[in-house]
Amino acid sequence: MRLLFLLLFGLTGAATLIGLGTWQIQRLAWKQAILTQIETRIAADPVALPDTVAPEADRYLPVAVSGTFLPGELHVLVSIKRVGPGYRIIAPFQTDSGRRILVDRGFVPETAKNAPREPARANVTGNLHWPRESDGFTPEPDVVRNTWFARDVPQMAIALDVDPVLIIARSPTGGGITPMPVDTVGIPNDHLQYAITWFSLAMIWISMTAYFLWRTRARKTN
Repeated sequence: MRLLFLLLFGLTGAATLIGLGTWQIQRLAWKQAILTQIETRIAADPVALPDTVAPEADRYLPVAVSGTFLPGELHVLVSIKRVGPGYRIIAPFQTDSGRRILVDRGFVPETAKNAPREPARANVTGNLHWPRESDGFTPEPDVVRNTWFARDVPQMAIALDVDPVLIIARSPTGGGITPMPVDTVGIPNDHLQYAITWFSLAMIWISMTAYFLWRTRARKTN
């Protein structure tokens, strides 16, 4: 009776862990399909900036606009691997149609944070985005030092008196600023690691079940 209980207990636990691992493999395929769709959209040919935009429907939409960078900019603290800390330059931009929006021009090192960047005409190609970088632990912007810790589009739009629309430039816009194009690197995809963990636990569970069955049977024969 005890052998039967151990066998049922072991098979039930193993089946549960294998089921969880299989579910994560399915989630991995689902996430990879989504990432492929996003990457395809990011790299598509740019279109004109729509008259009205929606954060969900138009996220990652490639656009091209012409206009002028206006005075004033916001600095978002970032760090690039093998480069070090620096700032994203978020600048107000007025399109030729008169619309005022935000442009993430890219990265400058700490030493260039306050370098003069005069208003200038530019053709901007990039992707619409509304980054989700803020949470309950994100510090409030340091207005005095003009240092932000996340790209909060609505809040930045208020600070610069523009529409809450952000284009992340994917080509240089001048001023010695290095573009930081939008990509899928920051989108978590840990399903493979989760699957490996569940399948590993299943193997351990099966091994322990086999050991206890052997041990129990050995005691009975002795």
